[in-house]
Amino acid sequence: MINVNKPFLPPIEEYQELIKGIWSRNWLTNNGPLVNSLELKLKEYLDLPHLLFVTNGTIALQLAIKSLHLKGDIITTPFSYVATTSSIVWEGCNPVFCDIDPHTLNIDPAKIAEAITKNTTAILATHVYGNPCDVIAIEAIAKENNLRVIYDAAHAFGTKYKGQSLFGYGDISTTSFHATKLFHSTEGGAVMTNDPAILKQMAYMRNFGHETPEEFACVGINGKNSEFHAAMGLANLPYIDRILAARRTNYLYYDHKLANLKVQRIRIQPGTEYNYSYYPIIFESEAELQKAMEALNKNAIFPRRYFKPSLNELNYVSRRPTPISESIAGRVLCLPLFYGITDAEIDFCCRVLLRAQNN
Repeated sequence: MINVNKPFLPPIEEYQELIKGIWSRNWLTNNGPLVNSLELKLKEYLDLPHLLFVTNGTIALQLAIKSLHLKGDIITTPFSYVATTSSIVWEGCNPVFCDIDPHTLNIDPAKIAEAITKNTTAILATHVYGNPCDVIAIEAIAKENNLRVIYDAAHAFGTKYKGQSLFGYGDISTTSFHATKLFHSTEGGAVMTNDPAILKQMAYMRNFGHETPEEFACVGINGKNSEFHAAMGLANLPYIDRILAARRTNYLYYDHKLANLKVQRIRIQPGTEYNYSYYPIIFESEAELQKAMEALNKNAIFPRRYFKPSLNELNYVSRRPTPISESIAGRVLCLPLFYGITDAEIDFCCRVLLRAQNN
């Protein structure tokens, strides 16, 4: 069986060594030493001034929205995982969907400008598959209209744009360290900002708003993460460059083997050092995708339709047509890509795909 993903696991003895320290300290959560160590090492690796390790990528989005005191309309993308939209709704704001660029699959800045009204307070954009949004255009639009910018960078660990971590853009960037991500802490996520005042607000909010044990600076939630999750992150981090290099090799091998497959591939933003977090292909029709899926599944190969549905079609949002996103969502398929996938497994996936298209 070949799944779309397989989590990377470090040598078990390296994880166990970190776990022994938890037992000796009897400090399991509440901003423990491993959490602090992971935050410092991530800031150093990513060359970022501020980062908070939180429960997961969804809590990260909710903290970002809450800490910026957003109300009203947030312009966002319909082509992302559901958490991008559900976080907006959960925080009492209204998602306003803008269609995507048909080549990068990221939100189209020209359509953002058209959607701004007096009720708009922010832009929440996703770096889809780790491919950078047009951050320069989005920043200019936000500045002109006095809007905040949040980036859902759940797929973007290791991606650099114009020489710096993609996490360094926007008022706040959020990411996920879920087990399916190329860097993970089993469950987890992070919020990043260049503004120390925003960081301080989010630090209070992730711990119930505590300023002291008896005093509270603001309303908060339980957005902390545990020493056990931090241990997994610390054990995985030394392998990240090896993981990124392997994914690039695997991605390019797919390109070579599928050169004759009639599909569209995404266009990576110029100036990007890409992390190769997914291998999406876009079929000419949904019928072609379904035929490929059936053939792959019959051979115990299980890709995923990231991302379907187009989020403007959810039953708890105000529907706004986004024809490009709706079309892409019906035709895109992400193939198996993970650390440790073999050339033989990629060869097998490619043979099945080519045979299905030619039959």
